[in-house]
Amino acid sequence: MELQVYTIDGSEAGRTVTLDETIFGVEPNDHVLWLDVRRIQAAGRQGTHKVKERGENAHSTRKLYRQKGTGNARAGSAKSPIRKSGGTTFGPRPRTYGIKLNKKTRQLARRSALSYKAQLGALRVVDAFGFDAPSSSRLTGLLDGLELNGKKVLLLTAGHDTALYRSSRNLRGVSVREARNASSVELLNAATVVVEEGALEVLRETLAGPAAAE
Repeated sequence: MELQVYTIDGSEAGRTVTLDETIFGVEPNDHVLWLDVRRIQAAGRQGTHKVKERGENAHSTRKLYRQKGTGNARAGSAKSPIRKSGGTTFGPRPRTYGIKLNKKTRQLARRSALSYKAQLGALRVVDAFGFDAPSSSRLTGLLDGLELNGKKVLLLTAGHDTALYRSSRNLRGVSVREARNASSVELLNAATVVVEEGALEVLRETLAGPAAAE
């Protein structure tokens, strides 16, 4: 697949770039995508929920009333889970919700997300962002030229780009990630992915799988 390359002002650069079929042309695997999204969302859960169980309740341990002769059911402690303000049975405890997923599966999920974007025409390539200093207006000009203003856009850079990141902070729906760090959730959430031309090689090196090695 070939895509038109754009300049930083949103105009056509007059040339095209060929996308790596092992990254942007695979058959998307929905199940693997689901597994990776579930892994990422589970890792975001804090897992600090906690309630007091019977042994942690502050009530006295003395017997509430004598065993026989009251007409009531026998009761041994105010800490009993069946009594009001007693301890909780099988309550939540602090835990981690992390899910393990092997590297090749995570790579396939990201390749599937990128392939979906390529199939839907939601992928743009820019020769270089090249921001010398933060400039929201300049970034807005790029989005206007690509007809993406007001949409959820993910910008993928070849390396760390502080100026571009600061330029995007005032723009709603625009996020910046290094190509090697972009997750499948971020790729799927974006309406359009704008990739720096140099980031295409980074993606190839990062997401190289069995198909890419052949």
